[in-house]
Amino acid sequence: MTRDRLLKLAHDKFDSREYKSALLNYSLILEKDPDDKEARTGAILTEMAMNEEQGAQALYDYYTVLQSSDKELASEVMEEIITSMDGGVDKLSELLNEIQKPETMIDDGISYSDFKELVVESGDFRRTFENIMFSTRVVISDRDDFIDFLELLASHGFDEMAANYIESALQSFPNDEKIREIYRQLNQDSLRES
Repeated sequence: MTRDRLLKLAHDKFDSREYKSALLNYSLILEKDPDDKEARTGAILTEMAMNEEQGAQALYDYYTVLQSSDKELASEVMEEIITSMDGGVDKLSELLNEIQKPETMIDDGISYSDFKELVVESGDFRRTFENIMFSTRVVISDRDDFIDFLELLASHGFDEMAANYIESALQSFPNDEKIREIYRQLNQDSLRES
């Protein structure tokens, strides 16, 4: 199996929380090339997730966002963060806390309405979302807000993340036509880009 195929499989397994399988695929890549930064970063984040370290999923999501613009830079940034994490997740929490958080943050995250206000204030969905995603999570409790969020993700280049949210949502709401419509649109856009 090729390196790219193994890497995609590893990412897919991580996304579906099948961490042992993800780690196996990253390890197969590293066996052939121990200097593969992307596989090494994925393996470290997977190991963190397997140890149920809280920041692992958020860090992985942030890594995915960084990769969409520059894979080499994403690996470098993640290596710096991981290297600075001598204290594990406690160190990661400190790093996350150093990022300026909006006053609207709550313990469980930021409400979707507050998030939308931040987007309006900044005028930049992508930057606001990346900053929020790295430091907390967006709490969505309304179906219409969820639909709006999916559409914003898709229209700002976060197709893979939107697809992951949709796949999870379709397990709970398999007959929701609006969610299915967004999913079909993402697949069509993906096919056009191929």
